[in-house]
Amino acid sequence: MAPPEEGSDVLVLPDPPRGPLHAARARASFCWKELALFLEGEDVLRFKNAVFSALESDPLFAHPRGSDLSVEKYQELNFLRCKRIFEYDFLPMEDVLGSPWRIRVLVECLGMYDWSLATKFFLHLLTFGSTIYSSGSERHFKYIPKIFSLEIFGCFALTELSHGSNTKAIRTTAHYDPTTEEFILHSPDFEAAKFWVGNMGKTATHTVLFAQLYTPGGQCHGLHPFVVQIRDPKTLLPMPGVMVGNIGKKLGQNGLDNGFALFHKVRIPRQDLLNRTGDVTPEGAYVSSFKDVRQRFGASLGSLSAGRVSIVGMAVTNLKLAVSIALRFSATRRQFGPTGEEEVPVLEYQMQQWRLLPYLAATYALDHFSKSLFLDMEKLQHGLLGNDQSATQAELGREIHALASAGKSLASWTAQRGLQILSLPFCVTPGQLPASLCLSPICDGGVCTAQVPAKEGRPPRRESAPLKRSGSGRAPLRGPCRAACEAVAAVRTVVSLSAALGAAPFPSQRRPCHVVTVNRLGELRNDNDPNCTYEGDNNVLLQQTSNYLLSLLERRGPGGPRVESPLKTVDFLESYPNILGRRFTGPSPEDCWDSSAALAAYEWLVCYLLRESYQKLNREKQSGSSDFEARNNCQVFVWGRHRSLALAFLEFTVARRFHEHTHQPHVPPPLRAVLGRLSALYTLWSLSQHTALLYRGGYFSGEQAGKVIENTILALCAQLKDDAVALVDVIAPPDFILDSPIGRADGELYKNLWTAVLQGSRVLE
Repeated sequence: MAPPEEGSDVLVLPDPPRGPLHAARARASFCWKELALFLEGEDVLRFKNAVFSALESDPLFAHPRGSDLSVEKYQELNFLRCKRIFEYDFLPMEDVLGSPWRIRVLVECLGMYDWSLATKFFLHLLTFGSTIYSSGSERHFKYIPKIFSLEIFGCFALTELSHGSNTKAIRTTAHYDPTTEEFILHSPDFEAAKFWVGNMGKTATHTVLFAQLYTPGGQCHGLHPFVVQIRDPKTLLPMPGVMVGNIGKKLGQNGLDNGFALFHKVRIPRQDLLNRTGDVTPEGAYVSSFKDVRQRFGASLGSLSAGRVSIVGMAVTNLKLAVSIALRFSATRRQFGPTGEEEVPVLEYQMQQWRLLPYLAATYALDHFSKSLFLDMEKLQHGLLGNDQSATQAELGREIHALASAGKSLASWTAQRGLQILSLPFCVTPGQLPASLCLSPICDGGVCTAQVPAKEGRPPRRESAPLKRSGSGRAPLRGPCRAACEAVAAVRTVVSLSAALGAAPFPSQRRPCHVVTVNRLGELRNDNDPNCTYEGDNNVLLQQTSNYLLSLLERRGPGGPRVESPLKTVDFLESYPNILGRRFTGPSPEDCWDSSAALAAYEWLVCYLLRESYQKLNREKQSGSSDFEARNNCQVFVWGRHRSLALAFLEFTVARRFHEHTHQPHVPPPLRAVLGRLSALYTLWSLSQHTALLYRGGYFSGEQAGKVIENTILALCAQLKDDAVALVDVIAPPDFILDSPIGRADGELYKNLWTAVLQGSRVLE
C-alpha cells in the first residue's frame, strides 16, 4: 500500500479554518507558515502531511484510538494499525540509512496520534532492528528484510524483574557449548525473568536478549546481545524452553503489550550472538577488537543512548500537544472583564501567561535540542558502524551518553510537570485571576475575590461573592468560582499546564470525568509518565551525567589535558576558575532579552555546583570511606547537588543551542524577534528555578537580581501573548490527530465541547 504523494500538488501548510481564533492569529507579529518552513523545512512538512492524511483517511485509524476498549481489544487493534503503517511503506529500507530524519518525524507523527502505536512501531523497527544492524555483522543482515516485511516481530530484552539500572548485574546467562557450536540461554530463577519488555507480551516472535556470556572453563565476558526466537511466527506459540507472557494492564500505553520471559536451557546457534563488540570462535575462544573492557561494555549498550535520545523527542511531542490544547483554549475562553464591557480571553490575564507561555518556549527550545541530539547520535552510530575505535569516537560516546541521560530526564520531567493532574479544588485565589487559575481552597474571609485586568486609565476591579463550605471542607461552585469553572471544569481534578482546561467531577465522585477524557490531557499524562522511568530512571541517569562532569574536573589540573569534547558542550569548563570569580552585574530587563546574561549565569551555576559536588565527595573519601560508601553517604545532599548539577548543565546546553540557532545570520528577519523572545524566556524561566543557589553561592546579591529575572519573564510573556496562537499553529498537528474538542484549530470551543460530550456513551442515562 503506497502512502499519499508528497509531491508539489500537496498543499504543505493549509490555512486554519476561520473562527473565534482568527482574531488572535491576526495579532501575530510574524507569519506562522514562514516559521514552520524555517524550523522544519519543506521535505519534513510534506512528509508529515502524507502521514497525517493517511491516518485520517484510513477507517482503521478512526476514533476512538483505543483507550475506551478492553486491554485485549486495544492491543489487537494496535497491532493491526502497526501492520498498516508498514504497508504504507513510509520508511522504505533504504531510507532508514539514507534519510534518518524520516525515522524521527514518523515516530513523532505516530505519537501525536497514539503513543501505544508509536512505541510499538519504534520498538520493533528501531530498537530491535537497529540494534541488530548496529551491534551485529553481515551474518545478521538476513533479519533486516524480515523486520520490514513483518515476517518476524521484535522486542528488546535487557531489564529483568530484579535488575534494571544496574545492567552489569543482569543474571540471564549464555554458556557456550563448543561441541554443538551453540549458546545455552538460561534464567537461573524467576527474579532473572526479562520484564517490562514492550511487544513481548503478545506479539513479539524474536528478541534482542542481553545475557552474561560464558566461554568453556567458566570465564564470564560480561553482557552481550543475542538474537533469540521466542515464539513461532505462524502460531505465536512459545518456543521450547521459553515461558513468555503479558504483564497486564498499566497506567498508560495499554495498547502496547509489555511482557516477561524466562529461559530454560534454550539453545541458539553461535551465529546469533551480535558480534560487533565481541565474538566466540567455533572452538570457544573469546575475541574482541576492543582492548578496554569498559569501552566494549559501553559500545554494546550504545542502543540505550539511542533510546534515550528518542524519549527526549517523545516528551517534547507530548509538550507540543498539551501546549496546543492549553493555548487555543485560553485564547478563546472568555471570563470577566471591565464593567459593562465584553469579557476578555483568559490568556489576557498575567497569571495565565505566566503559567503557560514558559512551557511554549520550553517546547521550542527542547524541540531544537531533540533534533540536534538526534544528529549527534547519528554521527556516533556512523562511527560505530565504521568500527571507529579512536579516542575521539570514545569521547563522543561519553558525551552523548551524558547528554542523552540528562536530556531524557529534563524533557520527560518538563512534560510531566506540565501535564500533572493535581487533586485540588477550583476556586479563585484572593487578588488573583479568575478562569480556573487558582489552586488554593482558601478564600479571603469566605469571600472569593477575582481581580480583572485594568483598562487604560482605570484601576483593576475585584468581583466578590460569598463562599459556603461543603461538608468535605471544599468550596462548592458558587458566584465567581462557578463562573471560573463552568462548562469545562467542575471542582476536583486540574491539569497544571492547562489549569484553565480542567474538567472534573464533583468532589464526592473522586474520579476523572468524561470531559477530561475527551480533551485528552489525562491520557497524555499517563502516556508520558513511563518516559521518566524506562530506559533508566531519571534520578539514576542524572548521576551518570554528573559523574561525567566530575570526571572532567578530575582530569583537569596542572599539566592535565584541556577540557574539551567533540560536541563542545563542556569546553567552557576550561575557564572554570575564572567563571567562578564572576558576579551578576545587575543588567536591566532589556539586557536580558537576548539570553546572554542568563547564559553567563548558567556557566557560573554549573561551575559552582561542580565545585561543591567535587569538594564534598572528596572530603567523604578522605575521611576513610570507600568510593561506594562515599557516594552512598552523599546521596541526599551531595547527590541532590549532583542532580541540580546535571539538570543545570543540560538546561544550559539546551538554552545555548537554541540561542545559537535563533541568532544565526540566516534567520529570516521577520522571525528574529519572536525567536529571540522564545529563547530568552526559556533561558530565564529555567534559570529562575535555581535562584536560591545563585544567591547562596554569591553570584546574586541584593534583591535587584531576583527582581530583574522575574520582571523580564513577565515582560517576555506579555510580548509573546499575541504570538501564542500563531506559535501553536506551527507545532500543532491537524485536528484529527490532536483529537481535543477544546484544542481544535477553529476555536469553536463551546460548540466542539458540547458536541463531544453529547456524543459520549450513555450520557443521557
